[in-house]
Amino acid sequence: MYKIFIIIILIITDLLTKKLIYDSIDLNTFISILPFFDLAHIHNYGISFGLFSNQIKPWILVLISSFVTIIIIVMAINSKSIIEKWGLILIVSGAISNTIDRAINNYVLDFIYMHYKEFYWPAFNFADIYITIGFLVIFYQIIINIKKNAVT
Repeated sequence: MYKIFIIIILIITDLLTKKLIYDSIDLNTFISILPFFDLAHIHNYGISFGLFSNQIKPWILVLISSFVTIIIIVMAINSKSIIEKWGLILIVSGAISNTIDRAINNYVLDFIYMHYKEFYWPAFNFADIYITIGFLVIFYQIIINIKKNAVT
């Protein structure tokens, strides 16, 4: 039950930060925080990194992400590995939050903008961080399983 509480807290945190950025920073504005980090207000109409922006209807993206999220929830419920289960919980939290954002606004608000000199990483948000950490946790579990199988 506490895992559902954590999912809810993560979703609320992501949506509240998006609301704070929406209310505080004008669209397509960047505020320099550190030489390599800006806060921004960007609307992502596509999928990861803005791919397929304005090429796929928002409701189709909501439908696809909802379907994928349900599959990941089933995977988390059926997982025997605690590490894998936590990775999937992080992914689900980010997926639900970004899906809610897209369902309400027809876009996902991204606001964390990292760069170094002329090299720029596409803007992202906390939900994207949850998803990335979740994948890294699962990757860690895969490496553990490979090492375990190599020893036996």
